[in-house]
Amino acid sequence: MPRPPTDLLHGTLDLLVLRVLAWRPSHGYTIAKEIETRSNGAFTIEDAALYKALHRLEAAGAITAEWGLSENNRRARYYTLTPAGRKELRAETTTWRAYVAAVSGVLELA
Repeated sequence: MPRPPTDLLHGTLDLLVLRVLAWRPSHGYTIAKEIETRSNGAFTIEDAALYKALHRLEAAGAITAEWGLSENNRRARYYTLTPAGRKELRAETTTWRAYVAAVSGVLELA
């Protein structure tokens, strides 16, 4: 039986968060919704996993955060990609594409 796509999400969440933030600064809810929308619903991000990733990326200097108002006039932390985060995004994207190509090469043998 095939595994659900969310099983493959583990280990790629940081990359997906960085990619969303490359488009524009966003708060957590928007990041999660953007990932869900762009994955055609395959990836539904749990709050705990998202905020662990955001804290990890912030601690690594890949993103910064500041308080602002959401579309609903509620306080929300907005996350912004840093120059180091852009560099990390490029590196992780290259790694991911190489991984996909390698897996695809093996699958094509069937």
